[in-house]
Amino acid sequence: MQDKMIESFNEQTRKFFEPMRKLNSLMLDNMEKLSQYQMESMKRYSQMGTERMRDASEVQDADSLRDFGTRQAEMMNQLSEQMMEDAKALSEMSVEFKAEMEKLFTEQAKAMGEAAKPQADKAEPAKAQSSRGGSSKS
Repeated sequence: MQDKMIESFNEQTRKFFEPMRKLNSLMLDNMEKLSQYQMESMKRYSQMGTERMRDASEVQDADSLRDFGTRQAEMMNQLSEQMMEDAKALSEMSVEFKAEMEKLFTEQAKAMGEAAKPQADKAEPAKAQSSRGGSSKS
């Protein structure tokens, strides 16, 4: 008897914490993806900056300065394209995360509705019983 009660309590506890566990897992996965992407972006941007500094240190005369200016303009175009790609990727990540969150909340709402239905079904006969009992006393 006591084992059944403990087992029942454990099952109820698992069911209670399952939505929070799923939510935490989803948040953690998203944070991990986002952090990884940001680290990769930081690496790309720092490499671009280092290359620019290296190129600037090699300027020795007017011709090399002109070449550096041309490469600098090309690098700015690359940088703006990279920033647009990064913004698009981050936007896609947030849309994916939002969809996963909505799916999780929809599943939980459905599960809660299904769990509440048996409780409502049990309450219906009791309510009908009490209303019949009340009218017979009158």
